Amino acid sequence: MARRRTHGTVVVCGTVVVGVAGLAVLGPLLSSGSPTDQLALPYESPGSPFPLGTDGIGRDVLTRLLHGGLAVLGLALGSTLLASAISVVVGVFAGIAGRRAGELAVRVVDIFGVAPPLLLMLIVATGFPGSDLAVLVAVALVCVPFSVRVIRAATRQVAALGFVEIARARGDGRWRVLRHDVLPSIIGTLVAELGIRFSAAIHLTATAGFLGLGRGAPAANWGRMVNENFPGMVLNPWPVLVPALLLVVFTVSVNLLADEAAHRSRS
Repeated sequence: MARRRTHGTVVVCGTVVVGVAGLAVLGPLLSSGSPTDQLALPYESPGSPFPLGTDGIGRDVLTRLLHGGLAVLGLALGSTLLASAISVVVGVFAGIAGRRAGELAVRVVDIFGVAPPLLLMLIVATGFPGSDLAVLVAVALVCVPFSVRVIRAATRQVAALGFVEIARARGDGRWRVLRHDVLPSIIGTLVAELGIRFSAAIHLTATAGFLGLGRGAPAANWGRMVNENFPGMVLNPWPVLVPALLLVVFTVSVNLLADEAAHRSRS
């Protein structure tokens, strides 16, 4: 019964992730209008020809919704991959290297963890106004220190096990031990950490859009849509509720899928 319930959760979450990601990627192709054109009065209620109504300056909400997802999910994915690549290299090295070298590597990474995540993101992103690449790098730097510590701890735990010591005793090189003994043993941790960091990256990139960082208005962005239209929620709540709901259900679904994948990889 529990297995069937878990399978159902995976199917539902997978459908949500694919659906929202597909909407973000294919949305611009599905839309026939421009997300920047002012077509009607501000905050018109849903109806023909605007199924979700209009936003604060009279633009079609559905059109902006179709164009605004890739800016958030694309940057979140890019920053997650960059942060994960750095974290795996540094975290695994810190876990299998000597104590002094490992501590030094962690201390260097901790420089980026001293400042509050939002402040660090603001400093980097505002230094390059209008740059999505700056947002991507900033979010990655925010995520790296936490990931490095988790991966380092997992690596050190595995490296202390008997089968690793046996592999070293029989003369296996460090790279061979890492590839055949350490990495397969921490794959569950890596998967779970990837899901957590991707969720955090979605939150941060949406926050960046909310604050006007990266490619600015009038470009569509789900995070910016919430900020732009919050003052008119009483008149038309859909420009705020729909992008916020999409981000929430996508993030929760990614977390649940990552947890399940990590559980299965450990089984």
